[in-house]
Amino acid sequence: MSKSRKITLGVTAGALALGAGLGVTSIASATTTPTPGPTSSADTKAPSDGHGWHAGHGRDGGQIASKLASKLGVDQAKVTEALKAFRQANKPASPPSEGSETAKPDRAAQEAALAKALASALGVDEFKVTSALEEIRSEAKADKTAALKARLDKAVSAGKLTQAEADAVTKAVNSGVIGGGGR
Repeated sequence: MSKSRKITLGVTAGALALGAGLGVTSIASATTTPTPGPTSSADTKAPSDGHGWHAGHGRDGGQIASKLASKLGVDQAKVTEALKAFRQANKPASPPSEGSETAKPDRAAQEAALAKALASALGVDEFKVTSALEEIRSEAKADKTAALKARLDKAVSAGKLTQAEADAVTKAVNSGVIGGGGR
């Protein structure tokens, strides 16, 4: 097997492993999971509709609501309810039909609409909400970058990847080719 073929296979394997491990996640997710109460856990999960500010990924476990509440100085339950209300208000009337291509909504417009809705629901200045969301996104991106670096460093140390392959994966993620980076 040629060296370039081995490198290509290595980078591809790394990309697949990265994709499986990290998934194609957005920096922040509006999906929240309230603290369990006396009802079953199935009753307390927030709906996953895949709309709003990256809602529906279900991976944040309520961290967005918690972080927003902390940054805005409001109760987490109010933030959770405001996020749920936003998702419900922006939920499509019907799911896309199979095989149809739907245009992706404008991300900037969605984020502006989220900030406006949260500001109104929470009684907080819209600029403050926008700033808090941007801070949370930046923190999450830094965490994701650090986790990727640690994972690739471990793969290099274990001999699973060369440093050049790890660098290629990092470059691909940062440029948005794989893993949802480069935004």
